[in-house]
Amino acid sequence: MSFVFSADGHIVEPADLFTAGLPPSLREHGIHTEKRGEHIVLLAGERPIQRTRINRPPPQPGDEKASFGRAHLRGAREIEGRLEDMAGQGIDAEICFPTMGLWTFLLEDPEAELATTQLYNDWNHGFFSGHLDRFVRCGILPVRDFTSTIAEARRLADLGFTAAMLPSIVPPGVPGYNDEAWDAVFEAGQKLELVFVLHTGTGREDVRAEKGPGGAIINYTTQMCDAQQSLMQMVAGGVLDRFPGAKVAVIESGASWLAGLAERMDEVNEAHEIFVRPRLSLRPSEIIERQVAASFQYDRACIMSRSVTGTRPLMWGADYPHHEGTYPRSREVVARLFDGIEISEREKADILGGNAARLFRLPRA
Repeated sequence: MSFVFSADGHIVEPADLFTAGLPPSLREHGIHTEKRGEHIVLLAGERPIQRTRINRPPPQPGDEKASFGRAHLRGAREIEGRLEDMAGQGIDAEICFPTMGLWTFLLEDPEAELATTQLYNDWNHGFFSGHLDRFVRCGILPVRDFTSTIAEARRLADLGFTAAMLPSIVPPGVPGYNDEAWDAVFEAGQKLELVFVLHTGTGREDVRAEKGPGGAIINYTTQMCDAQQSLMQMVAGGVLDRFPGAKVAVIESGASWLAGLAERMDEVNEAHEIFVRPRLSLRPSEIIERQVAASFQYDRACIMSRSVTGTRPLMWGADYPHHEGTYPRSREVVARLFDGIEISEREKADILGGNAARLFRLPRA
């Protein structure tokens, strides 16, 4: 069996991480909860994110709806339980992303945002530091003040982090990824060899914006479109071309659209050449193949279209412990991933683990 690296997993932070560590003057500007009537409301600053009924009965075994997100799993909160579940699922290593911390990019107060990211990054560093042969640490970068973005990136690199999160879609008030204001950040990422990770849903003000028919499908699919929009800005806007050593990974947005995006951008880059600014030194597809990676769970079309993207950008991920992930069927999913596809054993091994292990510099033979 190949070495399997899951390029998408989540950990549940301590309940008081984002409040107990903040000074009282910043708590109302950070991620916190308030009691409002019969609900506990989760807020990012003043922005409500989620509501939970106070007297809601605890989830029962097998009640998937009541335990949405599976935060009750021991492996969602503890290293030992996590390692047991990974062994049962045939996963050798993984990169982990936050749960509550996904909302950090909605914080509008720069001081509270910076303090919140540092709280999470320090906790992450301590939580995983004894298991660096199995887990890649991924920090969160503040984005409201690019001076702080670069300073925190340097601090993470000094701690040995190889990955740090930026928003999948930039929130209001932050320059788009095609703005040259990002150049200093991507220059730092290139110098520090820090992979910028865009996890689905981050930066989006409302991940459940569509309340009408089909909303569950539409909202989750729209999060995939955020990754496409941001990559288009990074490639067409030239920041990846200007910093060819900078690496970007889009997570939990699927990967089968990557080939179509690359070909479409190539077509427009050539057909509308007289209008293209800035001029790129390579075709968009070549920049994507060189600097972009994408995780996927089930969508096998990305494997079939690797003649466009190459194999290097493709990384399988389980999205443990979430419902839309492959747990508890990861072994079955991996076993059937390449059915009917003509592909070498080396390419299979790269997609299942080698690509991610190399990208995130997992300290392992």
